[in-house]
Amino acid sequence: MKYMKQNGFEVTMMSADGSEINELISTEGCPHIIIPLTRKITPLKDLKALWSLYKHLKKIKPDIIHSHTPKAGIIAMISSWLARVPIRIHTVAGLPLQTTSGLKRQILILVEKLTYFFATNVWPNSQSLIQFITEEKFCSKNKISIVGQGSSNGIDINEFNETSLDVNKLKEIKQKINFDEKNFYLLFVGRVVKDKGIIELVETFKRLQQQFDGIRLIIVGKLEQDLDPLPIDTLKEIRNNKSIFEVGFSYYVKYYMNLSDLFVFPSHREGFPNVPMQAGLMNCPVIASRITGNIDIIDHKINGLLFEKGNVDELEKCILELKSNTEKANKFRQALSQKITNDFSRKSVQKTILNKYHSLLIQEE
Repeated sequence: MKYMKQNGFEVTMMSADGSEINELISTEGCPHIIIPLTRKITPLKDLKALWSLYKHLKKIKPDIIHSHTPKAGIIAMISSWLARVPIRIHTVAGLPLQTTSGLKRQILILVEKLTYFFATNVWPNSQSLIQFITEEKFCSKNKISIVGQGSSNGIDINEFNETSLDVNKLKEIKQKINFDEKNFYLLFVGRVVKDKGIIELVETFKRLQQQFDGIRLIIVGKLEQDLDPLPIDTLKEIRNNKSIFEVGFSYYVKYYMNLSDLFVFPSHREGFPNVPMQAGLMNCPVIASRITGNIDIIDHKINGLLFEKGNVDELEKCILELKSNTEKANKFRQALSQKITNDFSRKSVQKTILNKYHSLLIQEE
């Protein structure tokens, strides 16, 4: 948002309420409006959010509306269509329906189809997502395009860089996890929910503990038991295992990446995840599940390793392979860092989005 403002756009941000809003306004330098969005299926509350957004759009009269996330997408695209906003862009950054079944899956499919129907432009943030959407016939092909090589906002290669680390903060993080160079550290960063593969990650770690004394697991992210709860056994293991460090949400993920030997990302669904790219820039080798998004970043046995989602045996094998072969791990992390720098830098992605905005505005004239 800050970049678009610096390049001549008048930007208004909209989202649900949250503790991060004041920092967001300070960082981006754009006004913010709270829309009463929820993350669950809540028909009455969703109608209230749609009406609220519609009223704001009628007042602001924007040329472009650009939505992210499934719930924001359906509300934004319908309300902006009603408000006659000419350019209605929705970025697809992951599909919850990929890990659901039955009636819920059918509802989520309908939501996606409606979102794309009311949008003028649909921007999946990875090639693998485009393939999935096209194969499932969710949207006409003429609406779909991708920003550059993928990603929603790119990665700040200056921020995620070993030279940007503060020595005192690094020391503080080391103390927090009782860091010892003799140990071998696995790292996960993301929402601590079932969909992120936490169950199999913890199960794999328990197996590895039986083989190695000095292995540790760091889990950085917010526990969301209300949305996608972990089983009690998994939660107890995280809380009671002295070799697992549950950090919670943190703004300092790059420090944990710098200290870790392997970044493990066993997620069940993604659009185009940022954390594997951040880990790559912090020179932390990556092992990830073979799913949409991940496969656009990790080239198996070239810049990292992929395993079938949910497969504990394969995940264990991948970790053992890189733990026992430092030379291979170093080769992978160097290749991944180079790929991210070449294809997914924030400066390049934002410039591409800006050019696409201008192109769409010219077409509307």
